[in-house]
Amino acid sequence: MPSAFAHAIAGIALGKLFTGKKQPVKFWLLTLVCAAIPDADVIAFKFGISYHSMWGHRGFTHSITFSLLLGFLVAFLFFADKKWCSPKWWTYMLYFSTVTFSHALLDAMTNGGLGCAFFAPVSAERFFFPFRPIQVSPLSISRFFSEWGVRVMTSEFIWIWVPCLVIIFLVWVGRRVRE
Repeated sequence: MPSAFAHAIAGIALGKLFTGKKQPVKFWLLTLVCAAIPDADVIAFKFGISYHSMWGHRGFTHSITFSLLLGFLVAFLFFADKKWCSPKWWTYMLYFSTVTFSHALLDAMTNGGLGCAFFAPVSAERFFFPFRPIQVSPLSISRFFSEWGVRVMTSEFIWIWVPCLVIIFLVWVGRRVRE
């Protein structure tokens, strides 16, 4: 998996693409939470749930179904001021679903692990993309602060941070030109 930092910058880039106007702080905090929350599944290890299980790491929480459910929940709980099922409400729901699923898409571009169960709970099959340039991040914080962590941050900088920063910059320039 990429680090939480990489998932966060990807979420911010998606947020900049999504929004045409200033968003409240809750929008950005929820963006960061949705981008990172699929990795909460590592808690399954503490309960003896195998990595290979649909309920293990990169299983259900990395699925389209989970992303849609979380997007629905976020829109329902945090954007209740938008009329239920209005176009604006659906836009927020789909946005937060997309941010959540971006996590699995990035994980599927790493060079380690078992892949992501995109179609859980219908299928427990795990998937990777053919192009996997991102160094997989260690699951423990102590291992992150090592030579392995430096390799992770280097590959994330090249394959995630630079493209995301370019997107953020281009969106910023595009909006300035239109003003």
